[in-house]
Amino acid sequence: MTKENSSQTIYFAAGCFWGVEEYFRRVHGVIESSSGYMGGHTENPNYIAVVDGETGHAETVRVVYDSNKVEFKELLARFFSIHDPTSLNRQGNDIGTQYRSAVFYTKEGQKKEIYAMIEHLTKIQKYYDPILTEVLEAKVFYPAEEYHQRYIERRPFAYCHVNLKDAIEPVDERFFA
Repeated sequence: MTKENSSQTIYFAAGCFWGVEEYFRRVHGVIESSSGYMGGHTENPNYIAVVDGETGHAETVRVVYDSNKVEFKELLARFFSIHDPTSLNRQGNDIGTQYRSAVFYTKEGQKKEIYAMIEHLTKIQKYYDPILTEVLEAKVFYPAEEYHQRYIERRPFAYCHVNLKDAIEPVDERFFA
């Protein structure tokens, strides 16, 4: 891959998107992260409909990264480290299908790496329970309303289930085969 064409995209759903967006925004090599909705059946959803569980969408973060500066495998390890992928439709205090664990891939190579990491984490028994993360091809990403973008940055004391300090720390080596 050339330096001119090193921008890649992946979509992570790991509970409330406020903390997930802020976390990935702080990771070296990430160009942009933004909050939105993906994985449902309703076009142009809004926050109220998503939270009410009417749309089938998950709160999702679009992560655009420079593959010359950060490997996809590291982003994936960070995704699995910031939430509980064994929890069905729940992260922290947030409950509902909109808070499910999912990765929406944009390339077949990403899909293979996602399944390889799930297999590795299962093999080393990183979690006591089975990983329930959905692995789906990315379809339409609907950006969330403006007031959700950079929410934690603008409201540093808002509720967040993600430890944001970990974004600048090395990833636990157990995530890698």
